[in-house]
Amino acid sequence: MLTWQPLRPEEKSPRACYIPAMESPEKTLASLGIELPPPPAPGGTYVPTKRVGAVLYLSGVVSTGTGGIITGMAGVDRTVEDGYAAAQACALTQLAVLRRELGSLDRVAEIISVNGYVNAAPGFGNSPEVINGCSDLLVKVFGEAGRHVRAALGVSALPRNALVEVQMSVRVSD
Repeated sequence: MLTWQPLRPEEKSPRACYIPAMESPEKTLASLGIELPPPPAPGGTYVPTKRVGAVLYLSGVVSTGTGGIITGMAGVDRTVEDGYAAAQACALTQLAVLRRELGSLDRVAEIISVNGYVNAAPGFGNSPEVINGCSDLLVKVFGEAGRHVRAALGVSALPRNALVEVQMSVRVSD
């Protein structure tokens, strides 16, 4: 089995990821050698997802990897590249949450929105480049249906000193 390696921002052209997926999202993940992490349990009094009609709202997830939470502060002890990889990790966790909720990522009609938060030093202006890690992965998996509206914010702190947190809204098909 292949291990997922995050893309480095300098390895892609600005629109290289916006190629429609030729396979289902599940097949695309498999062809990329991506294994999703286990979906997290809620860390408080909230639910991981809430469906309203055809829209599924996903609670925020913090950046986690095989060693636990990916921590740090962009512009202090973490680089844009570290943040990009952490945002990709958040996207993978959100995909795991979606799969648990829907049974298959093939039921995702489109990604509607992504709100990305970067634990950042005052004056750090590269939050959009960090959150591109999430956006690029979603488009790689879902093709044009992965394109979404987005906010990318630098914040003074995140839960458990996480480097990135991502919240999403998704339209599902039945």
